[in-house]
Amino acid sequence: MKKTVAPYLSVRDGNAAIAFYKTAFGAEELERFDYEGKLGHATLRINDHLLMLADEFPEMEDMTGNVAPPTLGGRTTFTINLTVDDADQWFDRAIAAGATALRPVTDEFFGRHGKLRDPFGHVWSVVTLNQERQS
Repeated sequence: MKKTVAPYLSVRDGNAAIAFYKTAFGAEELERFDYEGKLGHATLRINDHLLMLADEFPEMEDMTGNVAPPTLGGRTTFTINLTVDDADQWFDRAIAAGATALRPVTDEFFGRHGKLRDPFGHVWSVVTLNQERQS
């Protein structure tokens, strides 16, 4: 088994989140389980890496340990870094799918970088590394 670290997002309207991640980031749905009329769990693959998500269950926060950004007043505690072959194209596609630009794609010392917030409150950095940083 391949060992990895995967973000696990808590969202509101997990089915809409899956549709967004498919459109915005080309996510492939690997599995989906419903629970009491909500998304209990889903595993997606983006650029050969895993992303997991579920609808929030605030009544179970003591057991799950998390809630969706809207429950936190729209805040989140982390940024997901998505390294891609063309940051401008990926950024524009995510904006067209419904994300909000936080920082447009610009040249940085490490490559091209833009930051956006998805419709579910999670923040993403979209990055294309300079050639010398790709190795």
